[in-house]
Amino acid sequence: MFELTKEHEDFRAVVRDFAEREIAPNVAQWDRDAYFPVDLVPTMGDLGLFGLVVPEEFGGHRDDDAGPFTALCVAIEELGRVDQSIGITLSAGVGLGINPILTYGSAEQKERWLPDLVAGRALAGFGLTEPEAGSDAGATRTRATREGEEWVINGAKAFITNSGTAITTVNTVTARTGTNPDGSAQISAIMVPNGTPGFTVEPAYHKLGWHISDTHGLTFADCRVPAGNLLGEEGRGFKQFLKTLDDGRIAISALALGLSRACLEQATAYAKTRTAFGRPIGVNQGVSFQLADLATMVEASRVLVYKAAWLKDEHDLGRRRVTEVKQAAAIGKLYATEAAVTATRIATQIFGGNGFMEEFPVARFYRDAKILEIGEGTSEVQKMVIARHLGLPQG
Repeated sequence: MFELTKEHEDFRAVVRDFAEREIAPNVAQWDRDAYFPVDLVPTMGDLGLFGLVVPEEFGGHRDDDAGPFTALCVAIEELGRVDQSIGITLSAGVGLGINPILTYGSAEQKERWLPDLVAGRALAGFGLTEPEAGSDAGATRTRATREGEEWVINGAKAFITNSGTAITTVNTVTARTGTNPDGSAQISAIMVPNGTPGFTVEPAYHKLGWHISDTHGLTFADCRVPAGNLLGEEGRGFKQFLKTLDDGRIAISALALGLSRACLEQATAYAKTRTAFGRPIGVNQGVSFQLADLATMVEASRVLVYKAAWLKDEHDLGRRRVTEVKQAAAIGKLYATEAAVTATRIATQIFGGNGFMEEFPVARFYRDAKILEIGEGTSEVQKMVIARHLGLPQG
């Protein structure tokens, strides 16, 4: 059965120390300034955070016997406990930047892009969502037309993480490249280096939360890239994206777990020291019962997150079916993210008026939480996936 090893827990301690020493003292100011700390990324690379699932030949240190994906979730959880934006930078940097290239890239593409991405010298984005195509990714309107030895891309993408930093080198985008025999869109994935003529990274969004995270819209106007920039097989981009999302859902669950833990820890500490009517507020059942609920949600989230991560590692070794991973990923994502949103509401309520003040981290937690129920597949999409795996009739 799944469990975290001593190596995982030792690694957790290293990441926690890094997060508390390098991130925690600065994060409130970074959040106020909507500042992306680009210099932090190479430091994360030096810790090996971007290389946990990458083989040594590309600069990583993947160890299949040590649960590499589980280790990545441990790192995301610990970063997310201090700040969600830094956590998603790692999650997207690996899951959406590195993994598609590692899984579907040619030898040349891997050799060109992976070493810098793994080292934290570069970041990569993955352009899937569009202004008119979110949960319905099959409705992609961006088109790529083959002209000789080039792809000509036209269209737009929305809400793309890590897409426009000073060290972002490439964005992989999905685009229509034809029509399948059944009339559906043939979707392929194509790598577009930043700075390519016709490719514009739009100004950063003004977001409710995740202020530190780099997020942009992307537009393509007769953007030409070599035919060799096709990632994987032509027409297989949609299926590639679905596999990418399965892994990403587990990672987002770990991010949510980190947020719920932070809420529990900070609200419990506050309840021990904040007094009202001459005694600590934690004496009151109205507070203590809420903390008991929060502790239960944290523990349940932890079990679901790491069961899904364990299944992912086991599947990579050929020991589990992909359907098991998909179901566990959807269940973990649904529960852990909705629990995190509830956790921030509880923590803010316990902090009372102080919880509404930006001087206290729970205010940032409250803002950061909601996107967890939306990104990497909404809660409604997770319920569709879960129900489908129950064998219910399909309409």
